[in-house]
Amino acid sequence: MKNYDLIVIGSGAGLNVVSRARNRGMKVALVENGPMGGTCLNRGCIPSKVLVTPAELVRAMADAKRIGIHAKLEKADFQLVRKRMWDLIAPDRDGILEGVQGDEGVDLFPTTAFFIGRNALQAGKEQITSQRIVIAIGTRTHVPDIPGLLDTGFQTTEDFFEITELPESMVILGGGYKAYELGMFLSSFGCRTTIIGRNPRLLKNEEPEISEIALRRSRGYMDVLVNHDVDSVRSEAGNKVVVVRDRASGRTREVRGQQILVTTGVQSNADWLRPQASGIAVDKNNYIIVDKYLETNVPGIFAIGDIIGRTMFRHTANYHSELVWYNMFGGKKVELDEHAVPHAVFGHPEVGSVGLTHEECKDRGYKVLVGTSDYMSTAKGYALGEEDGFVKVIVDQESRRILGAHIVGSQAAILVQQVVYLMNAGDQTYMPMARSQCIHPALSEVVTKAFANLRDPEHHHH
Repeated sequence: MKNYDLIVIGSGAGLNVVSRARNRGMKVALVENGPMGGTCLNRGCIPSKVLVTPAELVRAMADAKRIGIHAKLEKADFQLVRKRMWDLIAPDRDGILEGVQGDEGVDLFPTTAFFIGRNALQAGKEQITSQRIVIAIGTRTHVPDIPGLLDTGFQTTEDFFEITELPESMVILGGGYKAYELGMFLSSFGCRTTIIGRNPRLLKNEEPEISEIALRRSRGYMDVLVNHDVDSVRSEAGNKVVVVRDRASGRTREVRGQQILVTTGVQSNADWLRPQASGIAVDKNNYIIVDKYLETNVPGIFAIGDIIGRTMFRHTANYHSELVWYNMFGGKKVELDEHAVPHAVFGHPEVGSVGLTHEECKDRGYKVLVGTSDYMSTAKGYALGEEDGFVKVIVDQESRRILGAHIVGSQAAILVQQVVYLMNAGDQTYMPMARSQCIHPALSEVVTKAFANLRDPEHHHH
């Protein structure tokens, strides 16, 4: 049995912990059963953004008609975009690997390790042990049990980014952020795209107003079916036929495409790890249960990132990795703070969000004030012709503490970030914004306007 100062399972945000441990001269084992860099680098944030950014320009050109600019797209060069994507990922991935392999103090186990005791793992032929273990193994695509799907064949985000040619048509199963972003990319590059979502809403985790705008706008450039179940899938004359059923009317129809992309949510990778052999507790969805310090019920074993089944974003996992380092090796333990976790969806229109939704505020019994504002009500929003741009902010009635902010439209991610900083400053109110001069005319005014329009949603007074 090989003994280590620290074992880290997963090379996404887990790498942050590895490099800190190495700076302290610790002997570390790193376990990784896939490419180095985890989901974000290889099949998530980074490749998808390199694809959707040029696609966003195609959409912006089409929208420019509203403000008098009629442009024709000469060529969307997928091969160049694909090259740019790999020019970023491959050297990064290889660089991580070289760094790890060149470090005497790190042993890399490129395998699927699993627990064989409280603090011990089987990693390939070796058995490894440590009093300190960080589990950062993330999630993978959950493939639904649909008759004919396995035989017909499909892609997931695990292999989608490997494509060398764009299909003529694509059927995307799932109505979440992956479908929204990748559907926007595919359709903008000339692939006929159909999204099939089970939920009545597209982007179901966003505010209902935002979901509605996202649905209406995305229908301008692709087919989007919501509130539909997939009954079965089959191959026919070189195409894939997806039989869908409207959940409201019960009517069925067939949707055809050259390829199928499955983005129906994720599942925990904990099954690979056999946590029960260690005594680590998991929840009903097999995500690893942690306390407010990110420690599992087994002392010395911590978990970070997607595997704890909460907010699945790379920036959150990076924050977890900092926290776990302090809680393992620091003095006073630091509690996990989830009050202002931001995220964005880089489809078209873009969505940015932080904190609680209106619905979540109600569930938690907050008395709130809600403020909304349209991009068009500001000079810059009007100049941009942003007819659907929309901001919704929610504050606590008593303290004026910001509870959430939700934005759809150009620059939504950057605009919502302004609120994230306020939610982490002083008393977390919007007073610094109220006291500040806001550049006129700029899109930031849409956010300040939303806070100026705060109303009690229970009593509608004009």
